[in-house]
Amino acid sequence: MSAYEADIQKSELKRVLGKWSLTAIGIGAIIGGGIFVLTGTGAYYNAGPALALSFVIAGIACVFAALCYAEFASILPVEGSAYAYAYGTVGEIFAWIIGWGLILEYAMGSMTVAVSWSGYFGKLLKMFGLHLPYWMTTDPGTAHKAFGEATKQLAEGKLPADKLLGFQETISNFNAAPELFDFKLFLNLPALVIVLFVIWILLRGTKGAAKANNFIVILKVSAIIFVIIAGIFFIDTANWTPFIPEATTITENGVPHKAYGVAGIVAGASAIFFAYVGFDAVSTQAGEAINPKKDVPFAIITSLVICTILYILVSLVLTGMMHYTDFNPLGKYPDAIKAPVAYAFDIAGQAWAGYIITIAATVGLISVLMVMIMGQSRIFLGMSKDGLIPATFSKVNAETGVPRKNLMILGSVIAVIASLTPINDLAHMTSFGTLFAFTMVCVAVWVLRVKEPNLVRSFRVPALPVIACLGIAINVYLIFNLSKEAQMYSFGWLIIGFIIYFLYSKRNSKLQNGGYGETFKAEQKPLEDVNINIDNKE
Repeated sequence: MSAYEADIQKSELKRVLGKWSLTAIGIGAIIGGGIFVLTGTGAYYNAGPALALSFVIAGIACVFAALCYAEFASILPVEGSAYAYAYGTVGEIFAWIIGWGLILEYAMGSMTVAVSWSGYFGKLLKMFGLHLPYWMTTDPGTAHKAFGEATKQLAEGKLPADKLLGFQETISNFNAAPELFDFKLFLNLPALVIVLFVIWILLRGTKGAAKANNFIVILKVSAIIFVIIAGIFFIDTANWTPFIPEATTITENGVPHKAYGVAGIVAGASAIFFAYVGFDAVSTQAGEAINPKKDVPFAIITSLVICTILYILVSLVLTGMMHYTDFNPLGKYPDAIKAPVAYAFDIAGQAWAGYIITIAATVGLISVLMVMIMGQSRIFLGMSKDGLIPATFSKVNAETGVPRKNLMILGSVIAVIASLTPINDLAHMTSFGTLFAFTMVCVAVWVLRVKEPNLVRSFRVPALPVIACLGIAINVYLIFNLSKEAQMYSFGWLIIGFIIYFLYSKRNSKLQNGGYGETFKAEQKPLEDVNINIDNKE
């Protein structure tokens, strides 16, 4: 704890973010991932019209975690989020596992949003009569699965005219792709380009990035309010009947799983959970907050409450406008699952609204991507300063006040993977990382309350044992309701993390090598002095 206090004093990051800028960062990350991306997948693959209840469950689970995050942020206002909180309380190996899981939360989340942005960008181009080739906007896995399904359906025959044409077009698009050594080439180029563009913005400095995010947040919140108000007039209540569809088995990415019914609602909450990662992103920016002990807890809770209400309203409007079965990626509207809100207005015959929504979503998703990549880079910064990953990730550019090399490496990896990976696989793995981090924060804040009861806390979780237990129980339950594939991949990811820790991180850890005692010995002034100086500046 004392090492973190000293680190806050000598941080090279620039404190430029106020209360409402932090809140905008939370809203910027939350609105987009859920409303513009996963409403379609959650409705079709999991809950049907009852997706609104999935958002309620996910929101409740988030409230417990958010309160715990807020208390931690009032004690340890440093970059690194849940990773830093665990490091300061329950130990290095737990912190490493959380940090490793946060890579799933932020990096995978960034990739998911980049893929969805590509879908909206493609739709935006089509509105103006422009078309990118199929091979240039589709990842290899999706292209091969769609081709296989189309070939199978045509072989079986007895298809209605609209589906027949759709499957024939899929086969033609697949065959038109260029080849290299008899291998068809597919690449989601827009997803790759948008990641590189966001990295360019972030490299220019946090203050400029925050201003860009504030503008985009105002734009997309306005668009969401428009969707809710305008969409009410085109709701067909028959689409809500039955509100909770009868439980059945549905195939997702070639793998059958249970959908709909009560179990489907819970599974839907697990699948769309990563959409709430925004309030977590607020805590990653604590190192750049002007008055972090007060403003970060405020921003965490405020952004979560605002966005949960908007999520519930939009999901009700969307499933009322468009039947949940129409989001089938192999059905009549194959692109609807990538851009569900805009397609709902298209099907309602309101193309003009589709223009507004598509433009707002295309621009709005940029801020989601910006916040997620920015958050991931700050987590890497914290892990690097502790010696758990290479030192290059902790080098901050003196002029811009951002970790330049960190962002460039991270952006390159995200850009390449996003251009080659299906959206559903990414989203589910992201949910695991989020739920895992939330669980550990609920544990850690309780541990710290017992170990250090006299620490100054400007925000305290009421009835902590109850809140922490509920947070742990709900988040663990949602983890076990993720798809089996997501669980398998994610646990495999954690095993890889353990191997890296014992082969590299533990050997290079500053804590393990006694570095903290020497590095911070001369700098451990009371943290309160720093906060007094900050208050005076304000």
